[in-house]
Amino acid sequence: MATRPPTTPRSADPVRLRRRALLALGLGAGAAPLLTACGGASTSGGDGGAGTVDFLSTQFTPVEERQRFERILAERITAASVAYNPVEPGVFASTITSQVAAGRVQVDLVGGLHGDLAPHADRFENLDDLAGKLADRGFPAEIAALGRLTGTSTSYLPWMQASYVLAVHRSALKWLPSGADVQTLTYDQLLDWAGAARRGNGGKPVLGLPCGPKGLYHRFFQGYLLPSFTGGQISTFHSAAAVQAWQYLKELWAQTAPASTNFDQMQEPLQRGEVLIAWDHVARLVNAPTAKPDDWVMAPAPRGPKGLGYLLVVAGLAIPRGAPEADRAREVITGLTARETQLDVLRQNAFFPVVDTPSAADLPPAVAMAAEAVRRQQGAAGAILALPPVGLGNRDGEVSQIFKNCFKEICLDGRPVRPVLDTQARQLDAILAELQVPCWRPDPVAAGQTCRVG
Repeated sequence: MATRPPTTPRSADPVRLRRRALLALGLGAGAAPLLTACGGASTSGGDGGAGTVDFLSTQFTPVEERQRFERILAERITAASVAYNPVEPGVFASTITSQVAAGRVQVDLVGGLHGDLAPHADRFENLDDLAGKLADRGFPAEIAALGRLTGTSTSYLPWMQASYVLAVHRSALKWLPSGADVQTLTYDQLLDWAGAARRGNGGKPVLGLPCGPKGLYHRFFQGYLLPSFTGGQISTFHSAAAVQAWQYLKELWAQTAPASTNFDQMQEPLQRGEVLIAWDHVARLVNAPTAKPDDWVMAPAPRGPKGLGYLLVVAGLAIPRGAPEADRAREVITGLTARETQLDVLRQNAFFPVVDTPSAADLPPAVAMAAEAVRRQQGAAGAILALPPVGLGNRDGEVSQIFKNCFKEICLDGRPVRPVLDTQARQLDAILAELQVPCWRPDPVAAGQTCRVG
């Protein structure tokens, strides 16, 4: 579920990627789930042949997540057989591009994050008709608008969403600053809280961040810290407000568990009691409260001088132009956006609905807790929606590394903030100038205008 940096395939097959093609790409035995999926095996009773909807997706690539989602497809999607093919973003992009360009499309339905789908707007069918039929789903206007990639017509329909929140063991609440509410924290209050908790815990920090080699800590900088302090992500990258943001983080890091540089996800150190307060992707937090949910609280991220910046991870569903089973793919989209299917995905894989759903009484307590935190975060006064980088393709990892470099040099190495930002800004600007892509929210989005560092 989490956003992953794209991989670079060595070649692209203009038709469905089968075992031989994937082996030629050098993916080898380590991609066993991918090989099985891309063989065309149906998850809803079909054989992957005529009449089966071939569903290519960047989501649910871990084997357990894939298997749970395949069970949902088998139980909920009755209008068509579905062959679910989870792949890495690089394979996803090259498959769509090559098949549409060759006029030999064999993928019928694609599902990916907004950033996976955005570069392919001119390769997708117009779904305005389907959007009209599904208007009663209650897609949030802000999320539905993201699917209009061309600015007018619907290129993709919302599929599911996720975000990042705080998980807190109730034992840490006693150190909250006077007058602070864990559900409406400011960054200043978080800093005071972390300091008081460290002192109250005998000098041992209780705040943790996922700063390990596979942690998503760069999303904290991109979607939370910088938008909350500067109102932007790229256009404000080395502004005076950005200097203030990184100086703040340097102070917060001094109150953070040093072992955070080893944490790839926070639910395990939370479960061990190694930390009591943590920020992470909801899917990487929900296991922590499972055993004793009454001992835990989940809350929105803090707000800063500009507002409450938060990262919205939106996944959508699109149909490649020329898909042989386009009509059946529309039926699958209808089934995947049904309320009960959306709740099944929430229960099983912790991705949240994008439709108007009543609160389900049978949700696992930890999932219900996370859902409420996400709802509060999105509905907060002064909320600033941020998106993961859009349109970077195989350069996404390089851009993420620039944010990681800032963290390392400023927080770990103790270098002055301004020179670090100046150096990293030049590198970021060079990548953006080469790619010539527009900015993404919360920065101003202007089609045809290259995003530049401000």
